[in-house]
Amino acid sequence: MSEANCLVANDWICGEYLRSRSQELTDATLQHIGITFASVAIGLAVALPLALLARSRRGFAGPVLGVTTVLYSVPSLAMFSLLLPLFGLSASLVITGLVLYSLTILVRNILAGLESVPDEAREAARGMGYGPLRQLWEVELPLALPALLAGVRIATVSTVALTTVGAIVGYGGLGTLIVDGLDSTFKAQVLSASVLCVLLAIVADLLLLGLQRLLTPWTRVSGGPSSRAAGRRRRASAGRAVESI
Repeated sequence: MSEANCLVANDWICGEYLRSRSQELTDATLQHIGITFASVAIGLAVALPLALLARSRRGFAGPVLGVTTVLYSVPSLAMFSLLLPLFGLSASLVITGLVLYSLTILVRNILAGLESVPDEAREAARGMGYGPLRQLWEVELPLALPALLAGVRIATVSTVALTTVGAIVGYGGLGTLIVDGLDSTFKAQVLSASVLCVLLAIVADLLLLGLQRLLTPWTRVSGGPSSRAAGRRRRASAGRAVESI
């Protein structure tokens, strides 16, 4: 009875709300995850060729970085309003806006990762007869993974937060519950959805961090070595990566 009373009293913490609205919370969380995953995945697919274009043709670097930065500076409400005539009130509207926001982070990090690849690795690959495409796929991208995945982590956490803005068109995942709870002053709903949103961002970041550590074992340096020694190990790892292919 006391748990049911928390709904009547409109308490911030209410176990009865979690029990009675568990399906609603689950559906909102799954929608939030789906929109976030789709946005980051599409953003990565768009950002990679843009970063490659900016690296190979220096004349395009300024415009590419400039446009993506301008897109990130557009307020979310204005962005969705500009895209509304194209997509209507749909999940595509939210995903497209989030993709555009992710580009400034992903393009810069991919570009930084590619530029950090040691020249020794490129020279070794060319000496072994690698063409540009094979060199990119088998040498440069693997060595650029630390910066690339760091960008994916930042973009993912940012997208988890920005997805809530999609509540204005009914596709905000947990953000929809937050907005509805604020409109009705339903405290338990506001707090529960907000906590789930924060937990979602933390879990996503930890999972991506684990993936980053799994895919880039050469970045795990122990014992606090000097930067010069770390640089030697990084160049040696680059050489071994090429030789093992």
